[in-house]
Formats: sequence, C-alpha cells, structure tokens
Amino acid sequence: MSEPSTARRVLLASRPLSWVNTAYPFAAAMLLGGAGIDARLVLGTVFFLVPYNLLMYGVNDVFDYASDAANPRKGGAEGALLPPHTHRLVLGLAVGTTLPFVVALVLLGNPWSWLVLAVVLFDVVAYSAPPLRWKEVPVLDSLSSSVHFTGPAVYGLVLAGAEWTVPTVLVLLAFLLWGMASHAFGAVQDIVPDREAGIASIATAFGARTTVRLALGAWGLAGVLMLFVPFPGPLTAVLALPYLALAWPFRSLPDAASGRANRGWRHFLWVNYIVGFGVTLLLILAALL
Repeated sequence: MSEPSTARRVLLASRPLSWVNTAYPFAAAMLLGGAGIDARLVLGTVFFLVPYNLLMYGVNDVFDYASDAANPRKGGAEGALLPPHTHRLVLGLAVGTTLPFVVALVLLGNPWSWLVLAVVLFDVVAYSAPPLRWKEVPVLDSLSSSVHFTGPAVYGLVLAGAEWTVPTVLVLLAFLLWGMASHAFGAVQDIVPDREAGIASIATAFGARTTVRLALGAWGLAGVLMLFVPFPGPLTAVLALPYLALAWPFRSLPDAASGRANRGWRHFLWVNYIVGFGVTLLLILAALL
C-alpha cells in the first residue's frame, strides 16, 4: 500500500469527521443568542469548521507522533500519523490559517469575546503542546478536551451578546459533562499503548472499568440536567441514551482488553451525527415556540 500524500495527512490531521462538532455549537449558540446571519456568524462558523480543528488536532498529532506510531488505530479517520518531516508544515498551516480569522473576529467582537476566544485557543494548544501537556494530567485532560467543544458555544453566546440565564448555564454544563464523558470513554481504548509510551490519562490513572463507569455517570448527569431546562429542553435528555447504550457493554472491561472499547468508540462517531440531527430538530421546535 502506498504512503498517503502530505495533503491527505494534513486533511486527516484536521479530523474531517469532527468538523461539525465545533462549528455547530458556535453557529447554534450565535443564532440562539439573538445574532442574525452576519459576518461574525459566517467567519466564526468557517473558522470553527476547519482552521480550529487543524490547530487542535494538528498540534496534537505533531506532539503525539512517538506514541501514535505505536498505536494501531492511528493513520486514518481516528487520527493522522504525521511523520517528522511534516511537523513544521502542519504547525505552520495550523497557525497560518488560524491567525487571519482571529484577527477578523477580534475586530468584529467585544472585550468579553476576545477573552473567551483567547481562553479557548490557549486551552487547545495547552492540551497537547509542552510544557503544559494537559492531556497527560488525569481528569484535567477530560475537562480541557471538553472545553474544545463547549468553548465555541460559549464564545458564540458572548459574541452575540446573549442574556445569561439559569437554563443557558444548565445547557452548557450538560454539554461540558457530555464532552468530558466522551473524552474519558475515548481514552479507554488507548490504555495499553499509552502506558507503554509512558503517557498518563484519565483512563491510565483510573483503569478501564472505572473510567467507563465515570463516563456513564457523566452522560447520565448531562441528561438529568436537561430535565430542568424549559420545554423542549427536557426532550434532549433522551439523547443521552444512545451514549449510555454504546458504553454500557464495556462497564466491566479489564485493562488488558481495553482495546476492545474501540468498537464502542467507532459507534460513538456515527451516534454523534444521529444525536446532532435530533438536537437540530429540537432547536427548530424551540425557535417555532
């Protein structure tokens, strides 16, 4: 099999399957926050669709190359395998595509939006890049990873000048818990290669069984929080069930067999699209009401 081209490696490094996971929360938050279809919405959506993901995952793949090379699931949709000669190019593209959008969004924003955007971008880099490498600090790794996705939503609300209410905070907390659960469950499949490479994570610290159960608890709590959001918010509580169903079979998984959790993770990738469709329908219902 021939080696993938550099262009294909860069594309894989941006995780195309995950583009919508960051662009959608921003755009939805902007619109629900009262903003119309303007330059801020268009530029922000494009930024969080591609450049943001290239920055987030590209930096991750560059600094994780040594461990990724020994991980059999890397080199495809679940993560690019970037050889050393591509590192400077990927980092250059990540920064080069990010800066123009950041400048434009700063010019179109306000001081509070500048602060939120700065925190989000710092979190993205600090997760993977030394010396911080938050991804190797158990629990903080899941929190930081969740901010990658919750952050664009918070930024969209602040940029739109939305009014902060208790339901808004509950929705964001539920989203944060969803992200933490997703990261924790995703980390389980890498316990063996991570331990062999000397990389710490929430999963290597707590083990497969406990980590899966923590993920189940976080997804469940996210669903419970949505029950306290005005209608049609409670309907979204049902959307926690597919995640609980895909992780439940792995609740007693031994560390030595943690790689089997990859089957559940592959289901997670397409479950996100189904749940996203459900969320979209409920957002339309909310707008109509």
